[in-house]
Amino acid sequence: MTLDPVLLARLQFALTIGFHFLFPPVSIGLAWMLVIIEGLGWRRDDEHYRHIAKVLAKLLALTFAVGVATGIVMEFQFGTNWAGYSRFVGDIFGAPLAAEGIFAFFLESGFLGIYLFGRNKVGKGVHWFSILMVAVGATLSAFWILVANSWQQTPTGFVVRNGRAELTSFAEAVFNPSMWLRFFHTIDAALISGAFFVAGVAAWRLRNGKGAGPSRRALKVALIAGLAFSVLELFPIGHEHTRKVVETQPEKFAAMEGLIHTQQGAPLTLFGLARENPEYDVDARIEIPRLLSYMAYSDFGAEIKGLEDFPEDERPPLWLPFVSFHNMVILGQLFILVSAYGVWLLWRGRLWTSRRFLRLLVFFLPLPVLACQFGWIAAEVGRQPWIVYRVLRTADAISVTVPAGQILFSIIMFGLIYLLLGTLYIFLLKREMGHAPEAADAGEVRG
Repeated sequence: MTLDPVLLARLQFALTIGFHFLFPPVSIGLAWMLVIIEGLGWRRDDEHYRHIAKVLAKLLALTFAVGVATGIVMEFQFGTNWAGYSRFVGDIFGAPLAAEGIFAFFLESGFLGIYLFGRNKVGKGVHWFSILMVAVGATLSAFWILVANSWQQTPTGFVVRNGRAELTSFAEAVFNPSMWLRFFHTIDAALISGAFFVAGVAAWRLRNGKGAGPSRRALKVALIAGLAFSVLELFPIGHEHTRKVVETQPEKFAAMEGLIHTQQGAPLTLFGLARENPEYDVDARIEIPRLLSYMAYSDFGAEIKGLEDFPEDERPPLWLPFVSFHNMVILGQLFILVSAYGVWLLWRGRLWTSRRFLRLLVFFLPLPVLACQFGWIAAEVGRQPWIVYRVLRTADAISVTVPAGQILFSIIMFGLIYLLLGTLYIFLLKREMGHAPEAADAGEVRG
C-alpha cells in the first residue's frame, strides 16, 4: 500500500493543532471569568469569591502550561512538513506569529506570574489588574493567530512575485475580509467554554460538598455569563459570520449546508446523512423550505450556488464540513437551553437542590471545547483543496523531502505522547478540583 504524504502531513497537523486547541478556549474564557469573579470579590469584599478564584486559578495555570507545551510542537511543523507553504507565505505569515509572541504571549505569561504568586503580596487592585492583563494577553494572542488563519481563508494585501507571496499592505493583510467576524466568533466561543468550565467545576464541588458558599457564587456568575455569551454566539455573531462565508467562500458554505444543486429559495437542512460516493448527496433530509436563502441574503427567493456548480478539482469534501458544522450548531443551541434553564432554576430558588441539573452541568463542562473543535474542522476542511484560498493548493505546500514513513512514525509518536499528556491533565484537573483548600460554608463566612 502506497502512503500519501499529503494526507499524512494533514493528519499530523490536525492531530497536533486539534489537541492544542483543546486548551486555549478554556484559558481565554477562564481568564475572563476570573476577571469577573476576582472583581466581585474585591469590590464586595466577599471571601467566597476569593476562595473559588483560588481554586480556578490553579486550573488556569495547569491549562495554560499544557497549552503552551502543545503549541510549540504545532509551530515546528511549518518547517518540517510544510516547507512549500513556509517558503510561499513566510513574508506574510511570519509577521502575525511574531506579533503574537512579542505583544501577547509575554504580556499573558508575565502577568500570570503576578496573579498566581502575588495574592496577599500586592494590593487587591494590582492583583485584579494582573488577571485582567492575563485575559487581555490571551485575547491578543488569539487575535494574531486568527489574523494568520483568516488571511489563509480570505487573503488580501499581497502580490505573488517569483513564486512567493509578498506583503504589499500590512493593514489589508491583518484586517482581511473575514478577520473580525472570525475573531469575535472564536473569542465568544472561548467565553462560552470558560463559563461552562466554571459552571461544571462549581457543580461538581457542590455535589461533592466542597465549599457550598464559594461554589454557589461561581455557579451563579457562570450560568448568567454562559447564557449571555451563548445567545450572542448564535445571533448576531454566528449568523453574520456564516453570511460572510457565503460571500467569500461559497463552495465551503455549500458543503457545510449540504447544498448539492444550485437553487433559488434554497431550503435549510436541519438533518441529513451526507455521502461522497458515488457522488455528493445528502440522504434522509429534514428541511425548512426557502429558509437558507433568507438567512444568507434576507431574501426567500435568493439563489445559492451548490457544489455541482464549482469545478470538480476545487470542491471541498462534503461529509466532514457538513457533519461538523451541524454538530457545532446543535451544541450551540443546547448551550442556550441549558444555561437558560439554569438561570430559571436560580430565579426560582431551586438551583442548589437540583442534583440532576448539577450532574448535567458537569457533563457539559467539555462540550463547548468540542464545539470549538467542530467549528475548526468545518472551517479548515471546508477550505480544501486550498491551504491559501484560491492561491496555493495544499498538495503544493508540503515538504517534498520528508518521506511518508517518517510522517506516519511521528503521528504514532505524537498520538502516544498526547494520550499520556491528556490523561495526566484530566488526572491533575480532577485532583485540583477535589483537593483545593476549603473555605467555610455560607453560614460561617461573612459575605
